[in-house]
Amino acid sequence: MTDDQTDKKALERFEKLRVKRLQILALPPKKAMETILEDPQPVALVHSFPEQDFYFLIHDIGTGDSLPLLSLASNRQWEHIIDLEVWRKDQIDVESVSRWLSLLLQADSKRFIRWFVEEKLELIEFYLFRSIEVRVKEHDQDPSDFGEGFFTLDNVYYIRILERPIAEDQDDFTEAQRKKFITKFCEHLADYDHQLHQSVLLEATHVIPAETEEDCYHRRNVRLAEKGFLPFDEAIGIYQPIKPQDLANQSAKLVVRPADRRSPVPVSQYPIRMLKEDNHFTVALTAIDSRDVESQIQAEFANLCNQIIVADHKTIREREALRDIVKKTCGYISIGLERLAEDKTTVDPRKSAALITRYPLSQIFKVGYGGALTLKWRAENWLSQCWFARNGLRLTFWGEQWLGVLGGLLLKKPLFYDNYKTGVLYREFTSLKDIGVMENIFNQVIAVDDLLSLMPIDLERPSSYGFLTFKNLILTLWTRRYLKLSTEKLKPLTLNEFKPFLEELLPGQPTKGSDQIRKIPQEMKLNFLDWLATDTGLKDFEITGRLGQTLENLFEEIESELGRVAIKDLDPRYIQLFLLEVT
Repeated sequence: MTDDQTDKKALERFEKLRVKRLQILALPPKKAMETILEDPQPVALVHSFPEQDFYFLIHDIGTGDSLPLLSLASNRQWEHIIDLEVWRKDQIDVESVSRWLSLLLQADSKRFIRWFVEEKLELIEFYLFRSIEVRVKEHDQDPSDFGEGFFTLDNVYYIRILERPIAEDQDDFTEAQRKKFITKFCEHLADYDHQLHQSVLLEATHVIPAETEEDCYHRRNVRLAEKGFLPFDEAIGIYQPIKPQDLANQSAKLVVRPADRRSPVPVSQYPIRMLKEDNHFTVALTAIDSRDVESQIQAEFANLCNQIIVADHKTIREREALRDIVKKTCGYISIGLERLAEDKTTVDPRKSAALITRYPLSQIFKVGYGGALTLKWRAENWLSQCWFARNGLRLTFWGEQWLGVLGGLLLKKPLFYDNYKTGVLYREFTSLKDIGVMENIFNQVIAVDDLLSLMPIDLERPSSYGFLTFKNLILTLWTRRYLKLSTEKLKPLTLNEFKPFLEELLPGQPTKGSDQIRKIPQEMKLNFLDWLATDTGLKDFEITGRLGQTLENLFEEIESELGRVAIKDLDPRYIQLFLLEVT
């Protein structure tokens, strides 16, 4: 048989395994495990899973229930689980080591001993250094001299399991289980090779912990970097923005061509299978003809998700948590494609496919993220010099919606103010439209702030006015001017002062049982505009050009809040659009 025939048959087997994996990942977790175990070659099938997909699969099933799969897993799959589970930043979490090594020992004790001796000796010795005390009995020494809690397997090396402090976030792996695992581990190691057992115990007592931990951390980072899990100081670079015009100057990425030999290395499917949103990135993927290129982009997307997991300090074990990362990654890539498109109104899927084929997804992500970050920088620069901040006012001054928008922009990583429309208060940006919505509202905030900066407003103590907003500030000032009251300092209105004004603002009386609301006459709106023009020195068309819709929305809010309320029923405690004295 020629090499070409051998390679062809091998590729056919890889393809069959790939199809099986895709079918299994579409099943419920328990059914997926049953299907794997019922397969004629379950070991080959389990080994064909990319390490990350296998990691998510056992968490979906439940770590305790997935022991049959752990027993079939490869050493690389075991190693990936340990790399993700037993580290807390740059330190080994001894409690997590106990839990996961116990599971692997239960899954296949003989292979576990061989695996740790050949590949994980440093980690195990560091763990034992933190977990046990070892004494060597002299020929004339009595074991009672060691104190309580020691046990031995050979009457020479005596072991005492150290007590561990109870952690606040300790999982369901109890202290009794930890002691049981260490005891069984020592027994299995002694049965496997008694001299090795003694050697490991002796070396564990002479570990240099800082040096060993640093060495393990370095090796772990090298392994995870291959899958996109870069060290944090490198991963955070994903949020360094790129301007659309600057991307064209960068060299194209290396892309596998259809004529090249197909790689048998499996690509993680969990991230790409969660792309449910219909956006420019998902549409661009469907426009790629070559499966080889599509497979490479899927691998690139999985690595990018992993980089963002590290950059965001996330610990991802379940599908739903991964789904949020996938949506974020996909959203900013989609925004990047929009910003790179020649025509922003209609993004051509074929041109988007060419973009994701030519440029790294990480660079397109940075272009998309740069759109949100640019808006954030505008907000921060404005906040350092605006009228509202100079007067010591809080963000609540801008009301609920505008406060939400400003709050989202001023976060370390800006977010879209969703106000629970999709079930959350804030979410990631998913399109240029999202950025446009936030920018439009922010521009309204700037316009109102500029308007207020031109007005002769004297605020004695902002906190003395109760819940002060730009709405009740402007409307109260206008009311006082309309009633020819003193406007030297902002003062709340009395109810007796407010009633005659409201009768002119909303003329008529509400009809009992009717849904019809009173409307503000056009002459009152013109009076309001004339007052603003007089106090600011602006032309009326300049004000309406920037704030026409904002002011119209304010009048509609007055009508909605007070249009059905009879004058005799007014209660200052429930009126928010005007500053009224509460007696």
